[in-house]
Amino acid sequence: MIHTSHTPFTIEHIEQLKERFGVYVKTVIDIQKKVCSAGMDRHFEGEKILLESGSHQSDVWGGGIDLETNEIDFNSFINIRPQDNNLKNEIQSEQIKKTFTALTKYFFSLP
Repeated sequence: MIHTSHTPFTIEHIEQLKERFGVYVKTVIDIQKKVCSAGMDRHFEGEKILLESGSHQSDVWGGGIDLETNEIDFNSFINIRPQDNNLKNEIQSEQIKKTFTALTKYFFSLP
């Protein structure tokens, strides 16, 4: 089940998000509008939701979180964007990684 929110996910939402892959949840975050779409099978599904709601491609990044270890990753095919100087699956900008991490912690209520 995909949830999209501007505010932290509730415990109930997080349990629903975990249904797809267990403790791992795929996320797509608009780092400017501070909105997260999570729980999709493939990142492009969350990307589509955000783009259709007015996000700009250059602000939308994909990754995920392991809710058992709280490890955040920055890997997604939607991140391959030469026009944004990102030539790999992983987010290459340290500033974007920092923002993506902070927002992931916010949406999943992590310290």
